[in-house]
Amino acid sequence: MSQSLSDVGILASAPFSAAEIASEGIKPDEYGEIVRRLGRHPNKAELGMFGVMWSEHCCYKNSRPLLKQFPTSGERILVGPGENAGVVDMGNGLQLAFKIESQRLRVSGIGD
Repeated sequence: MSQSLSDVGILASAPFSAAEIASEGIKPDEYGEIVRRLGRHPNKAELGMFGVMWSEHCCYKNSRPLLKQFPTSGERILVGPGENAGVVDMGNGLQLAFKIESQRLRVSGIGD
């Protein structure tokens, strides 16, 4: 996201300082998105909740573009991405299962 003129106006009318918003890990354009989604400025508790839920620890905000680079179908993709793990045929009778979590990609197991 990039900061637009409307985001600048939204920040100017916010009940929080730019420092308070930033302390929650929320960028100016993200604050504008919060206001658009709620149809109003968030209260302090809501601002904190967005800060937590949109953090790298809890969401794909930063990792989603990287995860989209992985193939999701093909002759070696045995199970594509979904709720749990994906499975890839590594050849020579080996399969590799990847468990995708919001903040990391973890190898769950290797089997033959």
